[in-house]
Amino acid sequence: MIPKVHTQTIELGDGRTISIETGKLAKQAHGSVVVQMGKAMLLCTVVSNYKQSDVDFLPLTVDYREKFAAAGRYPGGFFKREARPTDAEVLTMRLVDRVLRPLFPKDYHAETQVMIQLMSSDEDVMPDALAGLAASTAIQLSDIPFETPISEVRVARVNGEFIINPSRELLEQADIDMTIGASADSVMMVEGEMDECSEEEMAEAIKFAHEAIKVQCAAQVALAASFGKKETRTYEPEEENEELATRIHDAAYQKCYDIAKKGTSKQERSTAFEEVKEEIKASFTEEEVAEFGGMIGKYFNKAQKTAVRELTLSEGLRLDGRKTTDIRPIWCEVDYLPSTHGSSIFTRGETQALATVTLGTSREANQIDMPTYQGEETFYLHYNFPPFCTGEARPLRGTSRREVGHGNLAQRALKGMIPDNCPYTVRVVSEVLESNGSSSMATVCAGTMALMDAGVQMKKPVSGIAMGLISDGDRYAVLSDILGDEDHLGDMDFKVTGTADGITACQMDIKVKGLSYEILVNALKQARDGRLHILGKITDTIAQPGADVKAHAPKMVSRRIPNEFIGALIGPGGKVIQEMQKETGCTIVINEDPITEEGIVEILGTDQNGIDAVLAKIDSLLFKPQVGSVYEVKVIKMLDFGAVVEYTEAPGNEVLLHISELAWARTENVTDVVNMGDVFDVKYFGKDPKTRKDKVSRKALLPKPEGFVERPPRDNNRGRDNRGRDNRGGDRDRKPRSRD
Repeated sequence: MIPKVHTQTIELGDGRTISIETGKLAKQAHGSVVVQMGKAMLLCTVVSNYKQSDVDFLPLTVDYREKFAAAGRYPGGFFKREARPTDAEVLTMRLVDRVLRPLFPKDYHAETQVMIQLMSSDEDVMPDALAGLAASTAIQLSDIPFETPISEVRVARVNGEFIINPSRELLEQADIDMTIGASADSVMMVEGEMDECSEEEMAEAIKFAHEAIKVQCAAQVALAASFGKKETRTYEPEEENEELATRIHDAAYQKCYDIAKKGTSKQERSTAFEEVKEEIKASFTEEEVAEFGGMIGKYFNKAQKTAVRELTLSEGLRLDGRKTTDIRPIWCEVDYLPSTHGSSIFTRGETQALATVTLGTSREANQIDMPTYQGEETFYLHYNFPPFCTGEARPLRGTSRREVGHGNLAQRALKGMIPDNCPYTVRVVSEVLESNGSSSMATVCAGTMALMDAGVQMKKPVSGIAMGLISDGDRYAVLSDILGDEDHLGDMDFKVTGTADGITACQMDIKVKGLSYEILVNALKQARDGRLHILGKITDTIAQPGADVKAHAPKMVSRRIPNEFIGALIGPGGKVIQEMQKETGCTIVINEDPITEEGIVEILGTDQNGIDAVLAKIDSLLFKPQVGSVYEVKVIKMLDFGAVVEYTEAPGNEVLLHISELAWARTENVTDVVNMGDVFDVKYFGKDPKTRKDKVSRKALLPKPEGFVERPPRDNNRGRDNRGRDNRGGDRDRKPRSRD
């Protein structure tokens, strides 16, 4: 039977369209949709179990994958199939998850899986910008409980104009690149990078994106209505007990308020809150504890959260005793690790990051091989969050999605300040050693100092800060430099990085509905004050990048050579370049520039003498003597018919000085005039037309002796007729014929 297909079209306002279609593919999923823009097509499905899981959270999995077949390519590697997700795919999963998760009912705990797959690629369409639209539409077409449609768009500013879902080519020209997630009435998620933009410019970009999202949300509603919106499923909600909630609130609220007001450390607060919780639990009989189960803990946490929020809103105080604008104490250090190319420690309160920098050649660039993009990064940052940094012991399962996301945020914050002419591939690694509030922003600060310590000539130093917001509808408080607990109990947490002149990156998760742009801009301006305070601590520690890399760090020199000389530099089977690397201790990398048709030679080494030796070899290779010029040479080999000499300014370049060019007088033996190791000047005459070899002369620079008569050139045809036969005496030299 031919399926009935339902489609809605979304106009982007510049001739481009997005279509959302259902009814043709994956009909056994609880919801499925195909989103298409240009030739790019995403298939998104959602399935949610009808039975609640035995957990107190939503076990939601968002998975995004790009199929190589979508671009007509094979996966790399030995096994020709897609394997673990790339960092870019993980980042897309996180972007979608952060917007979807808050919109499921708080008591909905059924295992839910959203799968988004790129099935067809278009080089002019970046599919990650369509993933949020696909996920929300699939949910709208299902019976899964969900508060409201959402969508995500990418907004870029190119030449002063905002563009929705730009191509990668346009994105490379943008000074603002942000992904916004929102419902029709509220912005919920913001992430992006900027070229030192202002707070007002950032807010304008969010507004522009939100208008496009409203249109996409309306299209989802229309498609669901056309398809036949399913009735939302019923599920067994969590048991609630208002009487119990009131009893626990009355017993816990004031005690929690008093603990929060003391302004103690994380460990002291945790111990004090736990003692109150155990005290309240002890007030219940064994039968009540068995009956109410986890509700006691849930209602206690609710009372604790209410008390902490009220303390901030009514008195402007926070869990550790700070006021809303206060930044925790900061201390910094650089050059801590003696063997690294650059290192630093950044400690703010109970959060600490140790950053290292490693410098290398283009061979160490981070290779990116995806269906939609192939390229490389010459600046990249890795972030590690071991369990001990929060005082925990848990299994190590490889790099987590969180680590990928936080590392990417710090990388975007810093990469714009790496100079375009930086000759190195630069890798920054952040090891989080303590964490209680925004280790990603500590990574930005530590990364800045480590880069400057390594001698990377950053355009400007960058700092970062994590902010929070608490609001009850009438009152609100913006919190600078939030703690981990404040991240959990607040209505918005956002991270902002930048220089003294503007924002370079941001990440926001907004939990309060209908946040006004006025509050948003005020929060961003308060963040700017905090950033500048932290930036001052950084520059007090290291004011500017080192003038050069460290003595034990590799020095990098780049040299361009014509493509025609690349083969000679490499040598047969790589013999020449391998011997040079062995002799000099340098790493030599050769790349071809297809635009200029030149070879780019990268020389990396710790010994300047070795680098100089490689440069001398290149200079020697490129040396071309000019006709009529005089050059100093050195005798390196003696022959019967002349001496082999080497240009002293280009070692390795040899030429034969013929015996006839040694002196004006007839020379019987080469050693009568020159010997091994002699240094003198010669004149270059270019290619000899007879021998087609370079001709140089020593005698041309010597005064001609008085009365000297040049010997006439030898006539090689003397004594022969015009047919080249000997005509001197007939056949006298001819051998007699054999009579046999």
